Amino acid sequence: MSASLPFLKGHGTENDFVIVPDPENALDLTPAAVAALCDRRAGIGGDGVLHVVRSAAHPEAKPMAAEAEWFMDYRNGDGSVAEMCGNGVRVFARYLQHAGHVGEGDLAIATRAGVKTVHIAKNGDVTVGMGRARLPEGDVMVSVDARSWSARNVNMGNPHAVAFVDDLAHAGNLYTAPPVSPANAYPDGVNVEFVVDRGPRHVALRVHERGSGETRSCGTGACAVAVAAARRDGADPAVTGTPATYTVDVPGGRLVITERPDGEIEMTGPAVIVAEGEIDAEWLENALR
Repeated sequence: MSASLPFLKGHGTENDFVIVPDPENALDLTPAAVAALCDRRAGIGGDGVLHVVRSAAHPEAKPMAAEAEWFMDYRNGDGSVAEMCGNGVRVFARYLQHAGHVGEGDLAIATRAGVKTVHIAKNGDVTVGMGRARLPEGDVMVSVDARSWSARNVNMGNPHAVAFVDDLAHAGNLYTAPPVSPANAYPDGVNVEFVVDRGPRHVALRVHERGSGETRSCGTGACAVAVAAARRDGADPAVTGTPATYTVDVPGGRLVITERPDGEIEMTGPAVIVAEGEIDAEWLENALR
């Protein structure tokens, strides 16, 4: 590779990403290269990579090209592929606006969890239609050291185990994945949220993201937490006909989650581009090997 590669850095409630524009999907972004880019000491640093590709140019997204021009090829910080990242979608939309591909208003973005509707507001907030939550049956337990909690199994296109605790410190350091049982409940791993109450329809969380460790925020996790909290509180919009809105504090900021009577979930929060530059060609060539 003879030329350097443009990149940007962005975050949504401090869930941060390396953004790699590659409209024609010309870059072979290997797991090792993603991990190198996300390395906070030897690379650029981030919780994941937002690989920006036109849907028509990516085999996984081509069937969605008629609905969404752009595909968020999202990778976790360890290089593994993820179905969806809620904060990532907001930052992805902000990048498209920053690059002049879209303006304020509505757009559609293809993801591995389907096409997501997005609204970029004048005040800078970005709202993402996150789809419907699935609540798989079966009891799940989450453990940290000597403590264990019953957890709610919530799927937002990716899997979550939501545990309500008395103190967020009980989650431990979250460097490694908290043990979850039964093991076969999540054959591909799971995002684990620990949640405390802050007030009426107001909660706070810490999260271990599958493939990334503890992060400052998790959009799909905030949605899973809001749904789990609503069901715990006896609120089901499909039954009551009334939307349920929860404020969810994450270590990196605040998100507002609304579940509508039709089951659709909307997440609103900030998205920021903080830097852009070029990846050194020699460094990148070595990382891609």
